[in-house]
Order: sequence, then C-alpha cells, then structure tokens
Amino acid sequence: MFDINIVLAYGVTFGILLMSILFTAIRYVYLKELFYLAYCLMQIFSLAYIVIYSQFFEIPPIFKEISLGFATIFAIIFAFAFFKVEFIPIFKSIKELMIFTAFLIFVLATVFYHYMLFEYLPYSVVYFLLFLSVIFNIKDGVKPTLIYVVGWSFVCLFLYIIQFKTLYVRSGYVDLVLVAFAIEAILFTFSLANKQKELKNQNINYENMLLHQSRLAKSGAMIGNIAHQWRQPLNNLSYIFMNIKTRFENGKLKQDYFDKKFMQANEQLQFMSKTIDDFKDFYTPSKNKEDFLVKESINKALTILNASLKQQRVDLTLTFHTSEVSKIYGISNEFSQVILTLIKNSIEALSNQEYPKIDINVYSNHSSLIVKISDNGAGISKKELPKLFKPYFTTKEDGFGIGLYLVKTIIEDSFKGTIEAKPLKKGLEFIITIEKSF
Repeated sequence: MFDINIVLAYGVTFGILLMSILFTAIRYVYLKELFYLAYCLMQIFSLAYIVIYSQFFEIPPIFKEISLGFATIFAIIFAFAFFKVEFIPIFKSIKELMIFTAFLIFVLATVFYHYMLFEYLPYSVVYFLLFLSVIFNIKDGVKPTLIYVVGWSFVCLFLYIIQFKTLYVRSGYVDLVLVAFAIEAILFTFSLANKQKELKNQNINYENMLLHQSRLAKSGAMIGNIAHQWRQPLNNLSYIFMNIKTRFENGKLKQDYFDKKFMQANEQLQFMSKTIDDFKDFYTPSKNKEDFLVKESINKALTILNASLKQQRVDLTLTFHTSEVSKIYGISNEFSQVILTLIKNSIEALSNQEYPKIDINVYSNHSSLIVKISDNGAGISKKELPKLFKPYFTTKEDGFGIGLYLVKTIIEDSFKGTIEAKPLKKGLEFIITIEKSF
C-alpha cells in the first residue's frame, strides 16, 4: 500500500502537469508557435517520466530514461524558440567581455545547483539557455524571461545558503523532484501567458504597419485610377479646343457651333468632377456599420476600376442568382475595397490572355450571402495556394503582398465571414461567404 500523503503529492503534480499541457496545447492550436509545441512535448515526456518515477505502475526503467532524453531535447528546442534572439554576443571591449564572463560563471554555478537541487535535467537546460539569452540580449527587452531567470537565481542562491536540500531530506518530506515539477509548470505557464501578450501586441503592431503600407499603396492606386478615368475626357477636351481653334482661325466659328462645343466641354468637366467625388467617397474611411446593399457596394468598386477594365479589354459580368436588394451588415466601403482588390488581382492575372474574362456571381442560402469572383487567367499552383493570403506573399515582381492578406482580415474580422481561393481548370476563383441581413 502507498502512503496517502505520497499519493496525494504525486496526484497534485500530475494534475498541475496535465493543466500545463492542456493550457499550452490550446495556445499552440490558435497561435501555431513552435515554442508552444516544444514546451507541450517537453511536459508530456516530463509527465511520463514522473509517472514511471513514482513506481505506481510496473513500467521498465528504460522508459524513464527515454522520457528524460526526449524531454531534454524538446527543452532545448523550447528555449531557443521561446526567446528567438541570438545567443552569441558581440563584445565591443575587454571590460564588456569580463562582465559577461563573470555573469557566465554565476550562471553556471546557479544552473549546477539548480540541477543538484531538483535532479531533473530538462528544466535545468531550459533555465540555463534562457539565462544565457537574457544576459547576452539584455538590451533587447526580455522582461518575462528576465523575471523568470532572476527569480530562480535568487531562489537557488537563497536555498544554497540555508542548505535547503539537506534540511528538506532530513525532515522526510515528499521527494523534492515533485516540488520542481510543480513550481516549474506553474512558472512556465505564467511565462507563456506573458509571451502570449507579447505576441498579441506584436501582431497588433504588425497589422498597423500593414495597414499603413496599404494606405500608401491605396494612395498610389487612387492616383493611377484617376489618371485612367481622366485620360479619355482630357483627350476629348483637347479635340474640342482644337476644333474651336480651327474654326476660329478659318473664320468659320459660329455661335451655335461654339455653344455646342461649350456644352460638350462642360459635360467632360462634370464627368471629371464626378470621378473625383466617386473616388473621395470610396477612399474616405468610415467606421459606421450598417445594413447595406451588396449590389451598390460591388458597383462602387466597378466604377473605380472601369477605366482599367476597358484598357485591358476585360469582359466582366455581374450576375445575381438571388435578390438584387440583398443586404449584409458592416461597412460598405470596406466590402467595396475587398471586391476592388480581388478584381484588380484578376485583371493582373489576365494581362497575357487573348480573351480576358471576369465573372462575379452572387448567391444566397437561408443564412449566408456568397460572392464568387472568377477569372480565366494564369491561376496559381497548388504549392502556392496555401500561402495566398499570407502577408508579403506575392507572385508579381512589383507586388507588395499585402492586398489579399488585408482582404482576408477585413472579411474575417469586420464581417465575421470567410474567404477561400479555389483553383479552376483555367484561372482562379475567390469565394466570399458572409451572413446576410434579414
């Protein structure tokens, strides 16, 4: 029979380890960071080690050594992936070298005592590598890791001074390795939670940077599209003035002819003024969410791209297989921007096609509105398809690689919908699914 206190102590340790594993596994599923996976595997093998170490089950001792070996390997991977900074410093002076050498001696001493105290190599390895990373990269901001290693250093130093292990063993308490497992699991769980906050802040900064780059790209695109839209009316105005000048020089300029040409010039100027208004309305940011007509939002994008479509001789068709007054909830201009980006993507893919064609089909079911945008362009390889919505991925020489990433961000975050890309026999199809308004 096992002592109830020992069973309880091991039970608490098992529970803490299982909670640590579950906590980390959930974060890995959502964030896909290597250090979460490495830590999770390290703790799984650590749990296997402590189960065999407890001798509650008849498991050959060799499996304990195997668990220890794998836990150590994943501890090394975790430490390197967790910090993601160079471990080898560059010394600018002898003074710096001497300071770092003194720190290194202190690190080795505390790590040695850490191992002698708890006698579990994987945790000592993590402590050692993270301690080195903090010392060698202290200027880069390492707060969560710094708190962890400095805290353990003071604990180890204090326990060494009071000869804690000797007193603990003499008192006949439960095995000290259980204390190590429990403390390390709790500390690492808090450290990983802090790391998650850091990653979240990094992602926010990253998205803000992408949005800033997108705004710059939009400014360039807006000027380019205005130039396309204005080119024809400017040509028309030039012809009108040339005709008036020719008639005047020949002495044939009559009032009715002048009035006719004046009206034609005024129409061209009004068209140019309306173009500016359309572009201003399209690119003016709005954060007021409301129910809006999908057809109107799509037509806004088509108005902006009208000149580009004509220049590239693209045959574009918009077909509603549902009510043309279908509505969705969100920001109309954001949805227009999504449509514009996808159509521009198709136009660029059609640059070498003899008969370029884009089809926009709108469907709906009992709860969702589905917009499909397809082209007969060059398409994309199956190998590149999973990267299509990743930031900075582009197949164009002069591309930024942020357009489709922002499209996905808008659809998922602002409209709570989904977007996917589907290769066709010839070309590519984007499928947007958004909950419709009733």
